Amino acid sequence: MERSAGAKVSVRAIVILALVAVFVFAVDQVAKAAVIAHLAEGERVPVLGDLLVFLYTRNPGAAFSIGAGSTWIFTIIATGVLVTVIWIAPRIRSLMWAIVFGLVLGGLLGNLFDRLFRPPAFGQGEVVDFIKIPLLPAIFNLADSAIVLAMVLFLIQTLRGVGLNGQKQQPAADAAAEASAPAAPAAPTGAPDASPDHAENERRDGDA
Repeated sequence: MERSAGAKVSVRAIVILALVAVFVFAVDQVAKAAVIAHLAEGERVPVLGDLLVFLYTRNPGAAFSIGAGSTWIFTIIATGVLVTVIWIAPRIRSLMWAIVFGLVLGGLLGNLFDRLFRPPAFGQGEVVDFIKIPLLPAIFNLADSAIVLAMVLFLIQTLRGVGLNGQKQQPAADAAAEASAPAAPAAPTGAPDASPDHAENERRDGDA
């Protein structure tokens, strides 16, 4: 019965993971297509003054313009992480962890699609970036944002001690303390019965 319930939760978590991933990937690609269609490369469009600016650039490196010139390496790394997420997915029982990995998967797919299918060549495509804020010197996209949000949620879940199954994990120190705690002493098998009925019976035997 428990196994059946666990299987249902697992299927639900996988569905949530897949829906989040598809949503992130779709929104990311639609936004990139709109940027390519309406902005010239290098064009700057203030959205909220200097707090949020759209600036169309092509990034051959990793997220936030890191490692430009090593596109094929990041393509391989992204593919490896993608396989790892898919391998972990069946173990997830928590809906929050499903959202975390869905955000990671959707973000990875969004940028991996660019690296595989955008110019200049297959596997070496340049990622479309267009979001610029004062807090960061680099320009990023919605796929990068999804991955960063996933990392924040990952940290929160880890600090809370929640495992992939949705249950809080017992700290190792507490588990060791419980294991080393002395067991309660058992009552001696030969000890006299101190119950009131037994004492009354002994008194009657003495009077007889």
